[in-house]
Amino acid sequence: MTHETVAAANPGPLSGAVALVTGGSRGIGRAITLELARLGASVAINYLRHSDQAHETAETAQRLSGARAVPFKAHLGEPEQVDRLINDVANTFGGVDILINNAASGVQRPARELELRHWDWAMGINARAPWLAAKRAAAHMAERGGGSIINISSVGAARVMANYTSVGVSKAALEALTRYLAVELAPQGIRVNAVSGGLVKTDALEHFEDREQMIDRAVRDTPAGRMVTPEDIARAVAFLCLPESEMIIGQTIVVDGGMTLTWRTD
Repeated sequence: MTHETVAAANPGPLSGAVALVTGGSRGIGRAITLELARLGASVAINYLRHSDQAHETAETAQRLSGARAVPFKAHLGEPEQVDRLINDVANTFGGVDILINNAASGVQRPARELELRHWDWAMGINARAPWLAAKRAAAHMAERGGGSIINISSVGAARVMANYTSVGVSKAALEALTRYLAVELAPQGIRVNAVSGGLVKTDALEHFEDREQMIDRAVRDTPAGRMVTPEDIARAVAFLCLPESEMIIGQTIVVDGGMTLTWRTD
């Protein structure tokens, strides 16, 4: 299917654009993939372990809008695989217009119980990989007249959460990277922003020992009266990809239903 065919099938606001979503097969990444496809973008879905889910997400995206969707396996903790991923996507689709750095990992332990390998693992996937991907993708975006890079962060970047040190610190680094890249790349027409979610209802919560208490507290303390869903994050990401948001540059948009306005640690 050519890009022209995709555009004709779904003349949405992102028709003709090529988006890469890292960790795009499950949870927040899947919701982002489907939302971008719904708006007409062709989507490259990065995954590592769950091939069946990546292919199912690709099939769903194509049924949803007719947009092209292709899974790409890559371990983002390996720098050479990040480079290969960007090149493979650009070669397959003819370029890259949108990069969503969503893939994340980490070890749930207090700071004093973390080991060096835990630190390196979280920083490598959550901060180094987005930097490397942005470097490579920006070259392709510049050739096409601009683009959008969106990093998926967490309220744990600015607020303290139990046993969240490795992820929280890496997400803080990611938000700082967002600002530096935004200033550097804006003259080339490339906008860089971040979306930070509150407690989002995904399978990732299974890794928290006190997940039930976290969920109860999130619902109780969120002025909106419910938890954030992956679709809430996806809609914010999609907006930042549209021309209507062209003057939003270097910002971290918090999508939490107002939870951090009344944050409680008890």
